[in-house]
Amino acid sequence: MVDLYRLFNPRGIAIVGASREPNKIGSVILRNLIEAGYEGKIYPINPNAQEIMGLKAYPSISAVEGTVDVAVISVPAPKVPDVIEDAGKAGVKFAVVIASGFKEVGNVALEEEVVKRAKKYGMRVVGPNVFGYVYTPSKINTTFGPNDIIPGNVAFISQSGALGVALMGTASVEGLGISAIISIGNKADLDDSDFIEYLGDDPNTNLILIYMEGISEGQRFMEVASKVSLKKPIIIIKSGRSEAGARAAASHTGSLAGNYSLYKSAFRQSGILLAETIEQAFDWAKALAWNPLPKGDNVVIITNGGGAGVQATDALADYGITLRRISDTLAANLKQILPPFASLGNPIDLTGLANAEWYYQSISLALDDPNVDSLVVIYCRTGMTDPKEIAGAIKDALKSSKNRKPITVAMIGGEAEYEAMRELTREHIPTYPTPERASASMGAIYRYYYAKKYVEERLKELDKKKLTALERIR
Repeated sequence: MVDLYRLFNPRGIAIVGASREPNKIGSVILRNLIEAGYEGKIYPINPNAQEIMGLKAYPSISAVEGTVDVAVISVPAPKVPDVIEDAGKAGVKFAVVIASGFKEVGNVALEEEVVKRAKKYGMRVVGPNVFGYVYTPSKINTTFGPNDIIPGNVAFISQSGALGVALMGTASVEGLGISAIISIGNKADLDDSDFIEYLGDDPNTNLILIYMEGISEGQRFMEVASKVSLKKPIIIIKSGRSEAGARAAASHTGSLAGNYSLYKSAFRQSGILLAETIEQAFDWAKALAWNPLPKGDNVVIITNGGGAGVQATDALADYGITLRRISDTLAANLKQILPPFASLGNPIDLTGLANAEWYYQSISLALDDPNVDSLVVIYCRTGMTDPKEIAGAIKDALKSSKNRKPITVAMIGGEAEYEAMRELTREHIPTYPTPERASASMGAIYRYYYAKKYVEERLKELDKKKLTALERIR
């Protein structure tokens, strides 16, 4: 494993190309690092400045008196090799190269020169062609993206710069708390596998979300991902599915997108969840980050709309989940609190007359039933009940129960339902605007549940084969 400790826990960070001009990338990076509250030393590097943003500026990294573990380099591409040389002599351990203009535009030699000079000093390179990185436990934000990041336990690795910056904002809107955001760009040195392996052991990270265009070392990637997926979910958005998309990936970061079906097969064998869209990836991330894994495969739907229940049932079936009848005990308990016209099948249909108390009681009984492993709860807009009251009932039922089970929620309707959805999201209850998305997100939980079991069995078989081979050698 590559030792990335000082990248994520640096004693000092130098911003090469720091600027007083607010529209310069070096200025935004420096401001973000200061505003993130980083507690180590910050060294602006600019030969034409004495002081920037209240910090003493230095003409070069080698002129800095203190320890610099990370150099964030925001200068034009042709100047990068000389900066790397200076950083190497100063003992810098990691160079984060923001500049573009390397392999992605055919300038392979310049990119190779950067890596060659870094290796001479034992320095590792992130990038080039990146937007920086974030690590919230160390209060680090060296990106030129937004600074309204919610700390949490989801790590995001992106091969795309602009998309990665945009998705930082998406994470905030979705209420997803972030542990790390890592832009890897051209992956001239450090790549996906290096960061996945490190984050796999990171106690601050419970889930890894990746935007990927291509892999260079497929075998190593599969080995690393297989081991990490046993500890925490890995969700990948893989671009370049079509021939046109593959060509676009090659011109973007110089990546060879490869055969999409081969990636699908490799990801499945490694226990990785492959998302088709960004929306789907974030839906799954919320469900997996905020829920425990189930203990079995009995999913129960609670709804106030029959049609929404049918849509949810179909969506679960797309993920291989077949609903079973609820237990006689649960049915008997529900009969005592629900009107005779409620349907006690699966889905449990509370009907359009459902109120907050019916939701609270039904969810509580389902959570307490040992035969129920997971819940999909659906509310369709009616004139009978304020959706905020339904949201409150869902929160109260979950808080009062001693049993933690996976749950996803759909709040279907207008602005009032969206506000109720946001309220539940703030409580880390994964909530969606349609029954299909709520069910698909539950499906992702089960996809990981079974993928983990599959990888465990596959690795056991590989170990058996290795033992057999060793016995033959003996």
